[in-house]
Amino acid sequence: MCLAIPGQLMSIATHDDPLNSTGKVSFGGVLREVSLAYVPEATVGDYVIVHVGFALTMLSQEEALATLQDLQQLEAV
Repeated sequence: MCLAIPGQLMSIATHDDPLNSTGKVSFGGVLREVSLAYVPEATVGDYVIVHVGFALTMLSQEEALATLQDLQQLEAV
């Protein structure tokens, strides 16, 4: 089973080749650098789903916050 976590894109490091673009994503205040190769249209402030260092897709703020709330409830169980 794989788990992909939503996070908010805080900054973008662009490169000549969009496949090499990376961004800093915040997971509850913890910043991680991830590849943006699969979501070149992402902008700072967007929420993305991240798995093994790759932002796989974008999602709305509402979807991201609902998912994060669900994960917090699971943790509390």
